[in-house]
Amino acid sequence: MEKSKVMRRETSISSCTSPLAVLSSHSSFCWYDEDVWTEIAKFLDGKCLVKLGMANRWFRRLIQDESVWKFAYLRDLQVSEPQNVAFKWSQLYASTFDGSHSYSYRQPDKHIDWIRIGAFVFDSPEALLTEDLASPVKIPLGGSTKEMVDKHGACILKNIKTGIWIADLQLVRCPVCNLDSCEGTMQTLDTRHMELFLHEEYKNGTWNYEEIGSHRIQKQCKGASGGIFDTKFLKCPRTSDILNLGSWSGETSDWQPKARITLHAVAVNTNLQNNEGIQVKYQTMRNGPGGEVVSIRLSQQLI
Repeated sequence: MEKSKVMRRETSISSCTSPLAVLSSHSSFCWYDEDVWTEIAKFLDGKCLVKLGMANRWFRRLIQDESVWKFAYLRDLQVSEPQNVAFKWSQLYASTFDGSHSYSYRQPDKHIDWIRIGAFVFDSPEALLTEDLASPVKIPLGGSTKEMVDKHGACILKNIKTGIWIADLQLVRCPVCNLDSCEGTMQTLDTRHMELFLHEEYKNGTWNYEEIGSHRIQKQCKGASGGIFDTKFLKCPRTSDILNLGSWSGETSDWQPKARITLHAVAVNTNLQNNEGIQVKYQTMRNGPGGEVVSIRLSQQLI
């Protein structure tokens, strides 16, 4: 009878042999492969990136790669890459996501609450500011900015700094509306260029807000609304979605603020109780006298 064959192990199993030691001796895999970890880092948010950088010197050097922060910034804001930026992407990320907002620098005693709406893009240097979110959109023609706002509650604003803009909805105390009779609060659609908080002229108060007009609505208003649009994309289908206010403003008994943002526009609305009209104030900030507009505010009473 033929003897059965017995399979023998070439090497025995040793519980004292580290799998990592075996891998390192028989594989070319590098645990500190910069290209691999750079790609992994792109899937982390800002807090996780900072924690990763605290692991050791190698990872601290890794997260200094600007491509990581650029990817995270554009991903988290869901916007496309701008043509030019004047600051490091790591600085831009920090100034956008560190929890600061414009009232952290201006009138903190007036501030009540805020929410981040998102980001949109000015591809052209011209904006439409309006409190009327109805389609078709009405474009005011002729007259100064103040005259357009006073008469139509809307205006065309030129010399906008192009690029990515951040949009927040602020809740602040009156009398920022300059009405002595008002004892309520104000909502402010607060938008700014992505680089604004990094400029020393902004932080030290050299650049400040200027009121460019105000509009008093002398009849009952169903809601306090306002929008900012890149005029180049007014006919874009996504813009039409914003102008369909009834689709996102909520039930008439819903008093919670609502916001809608697209790639080239942003709008807010808060339903109001019975009232005798409201006042809307328009403000801008420029990066120096006669400079580009770097921040826009639309403020309205909530009474």
